[in-house]
Amino acid sequence: MKIYISVDMEGMAGITAPYQEKEETVSFRRALHNQIQWIIDGIHQSCRNDEIEEITISDSHGSGTNLSYDELSRMDDRISLVSGFPRRQYMMACLDETYDLAFLAGYHAGPGEFHASMDHCFSGKTVASLKINGRPMNEATANAALAGEYGVPVALVIGDSGLKTQLIDNKMMPWVHFVTTKESLSRYAAKYRPQRRLSQETAAAVKEVLESGPDAFPPYRLDAPFTLTIEFKSTSMADMASQIPGVKRLSGTETEIICQTLEELETGILAMTGLAGQIG
Repeated sequence: MKIYISVDMEGMAGITAPYQEKEETVSFRRALHNQIQWIIDGIHQSCRNDEIEEITISDSHGSGTNLSYDELSRMDDRISLVSGFPRRQYMMACLDETYDLAFLAGYHAGPGEFHASMDHCFSGKTVASLKINGRPMNEATANAALAGEYGVPVALVIGDSGLKTQLIDNKMMPWVHFVTTKESLSRYAAKYRPQRRLSQETAAAVKEVLESGPDAFPPYRLDAPFTLTIEFKSTSMADMASQIPGVKRLSGTETEIICQTLEELETGILAMTGLAGQIG
């Protein structure tokens, strides 16, 4: 069995604002590694632990250089680390059909969610909204759809209460196990849960998911071809993104492109937001 874990930042307990990444680096990185350790604890507690041959961890926030290879290796010698930027499939780089389950840790709500921690979708600087086939998406659903293209179900999501509202309450992905890391009070404020309780709940959820098995969770499916619609935060950003061949301008701030695969689409998101981010 192979497990894929995509690790973001904004949905982590212990983090409420982007400045912590630069100004509180030690505690910032500790929050990420704590969350991963709790997931690994759950794997070790599972009766299927011995069946797992590889645990791939994708460092999926910002430049993808937030996690320590040495520290992760000490947690479990089956861990491989995907690090750095840019890379195809970005937050799900190296995922393919050989994996059995995917987990999303430290994830957050898409843009505009009320009481959500640092809500955005792939690029907080440039993206006002993102849709696939007309359906509003957040990073969790977009990445789950990419995993689904390989037949890999996302079985566990760990994130803030704003993301829980979108995935569970609003039924964007109601079948997943969800562990809430913090109660988001505003974009930059949250009530953290007791750490010991959160660590125990995370481990228990991982154990339950593994013992249920991959067949207990449906892959997230979307129908091809895939229409990606991005509304940018300014017309100049849309000006830049629309220079990419195949991108259609829908309005002053909206662009659209049709992709044949979700791997192509996700790489397109990275390219479009990267270009848009070069201009204000």
